[in-house]
Amino acid sequence: MDYTNELSKQLLTAKKSAQKAFLNSILSKEGKCWADFYTFVKMHKGNRENIPAIKDCNGRIITDSLEKASSFDLHYSTVLSSEGNIPHIQGENTGKPFTTDIKIIRRRVGAIGKNKSVGPDRVSGEILKLGGEAMIPYIARLLDITMNNGTLPSDWKIATLIPIHNGGDRSLVTNYRPVTLTSVFCKQRIHVIASYLRQVWDKNDLLYEGQHGFRPGYSCESQVITVYKGNGGSLYNGDKIDAIIVDFSKAFDLVPHGRLLTKIANSGVDFRVVMWIREFLLGRTQSG
Repeated sequence: MDYTNELSKQLLTAKKSAQKAFLNSILSKEGKCWADFYTFVKMHKGNRENIPAIKDCNGRIITDSLEKASSFDLHYSTVLSSEGNIPHIQGENTGKPFTTDIKIIRRRVGAIGKNKSVGPDRVSGEILKLGGEAMIPYIARLLDITMNNGTLPSDWKIATLIPIHNGGDRSLVTNYRPVTLTSVFCKQRIHVIASYLRQVWDKNDLLYEGQHGFRPGYSCESQVITVYKGNGGSLYNGDKIDAIIVDFSKAFDLVPHGRLLTKIANSGVDFRVVMWIREFLLGRTQSG
């Protein structure tokens, strides 16, 4: 048994080494053998789970794929923000200059899971990860081009929506949560921009110190410790404490994009970032 396990590990290591060598050879030839590259990409496309028959609002059974997609689209549209207007923003580059952080790209590429689903551009995250260090300069160059030109490839504006069953009756659309698959390349740019925004907002003291979610160095645990320290003494003394807990339903889905963009533009960031985010929000489509 030990011999079999060791042989399996050696085969897996040899396979990864061969794939990495293949990708490096393509990158070194500066795009002269992309046909071989795309053949390799097609071999690594993921599969999608089929959705069973579902019911519409009148209880009618739906089996047609297009009708299923329309039913899910109708349901999910009811929980999204109705403010669809994206304002035209005017401004100057008076904020902190934006630069592409290679360290973030390297860290994010290294964190890509081998079973990560592909986006609409059909480029697998495994391709980027196997490319390793040789792929990172190309990713950074592509991201810089989109930032400086203020335009995005059309594939970056498409999201593949996959309904994931949460439990309960599989025929009810309300028992499915939407997961959107987007371009892996675009995700790298989003992570770089998110890190830049956090740096600017931290420097300008725009983030409330009590916000523990979605901030490096903060977590649910840090929030619990803060609450405990603030209220521990009062509880020890037997004092009464009233707490108000508010849970916003579908909070992220209901954020008005226009208002969010205006706030970002007025927060002291590089105006190129504002225009990139605006371009990212405009003309988006989805497929299923």
